[in-house]
Amino acid sequence: MFKLDILVLSVHPDDAELGCGGTILKHIALGKKVGIVDLTRGELGTRGSAEIRDHEAAAAGKILGLTVRENLSIPDGFFENTKEYQLRVIEAIRKYQPEIIITNAYNDRHPDHGRANQLVDTAAFLSGLLKIETYADGKLQEPWRAEILLHFIQDEYIKPDILIDVTEYWDKKIESMYAYSSQFFNPDWEGDEPQTYISSPEFIAVIEARAREFGKVIRTKFAEGFTSRRILGVDNLFDLK
Repeated sequence: MFKLDILVLSVHPDDAELGCGGTILKHIALGKKVGIVDLTRGELGTRGSAEIRDHEAAAAGKILGLTVRENLSIPDGFFENTKEYQLRVIEAIRKYQPEIIITNAYNDRHPDHGRANQLVDTAAFLSGLLKIETYADGKLQEPWRAEILLHFIQDEYIKPDILIDVTEYWDKKIESMYAYSSQFFNPDWEGDEPQTYISSPEFIAVIEARAREFGKVIRTKFAEGFTSRRILGVDNLFDLK
């Protein structure tokens, strides 16, 4: 077990960078331990391959300064919210014992995103149940339930429940995204695969426009938005912006 403060459980390599890369960078700068566990290797993506994306994810993780990054190798595209995959996610949660879990949007253009949200949501609850037994290195894992479960916002617009100022970390977030040279705009890409929605330069512009829109709400340049299925609280009204 290596305890993390924040664990991002996202379905495809690059989802975390897109959805909450600035928030990851900000909390690492605050001294928090942050890790990413990708559910799949993104092997069904039009461009690149699972092996290429493995290398890209490792490079992006170094840019972010993650404590750990691993991949559960759940099948891309065809997974469901089943006991088999719930147990894999439970094992990861119990392994890292995060205070906060961040995962995919609960509804989105890409069907994997919403299904991953449901899978992580279910596993995050079940992880706290004593009578569900999981093992790591032959040892029984302790039950663990994170205090907070957040969902980042992806292609489909969803009104956020909370916004995080990431202005200071925006350029580094973009750098981590461009580590995925097979996926995002790259004029030097030598693969023969067709252009995709996310490989166009307009896609990065959309990501920036959304962050500027969220930033405007809290009077800052860039912000990332998150939703929560439960009401969130703060200790002090002056922590609000």
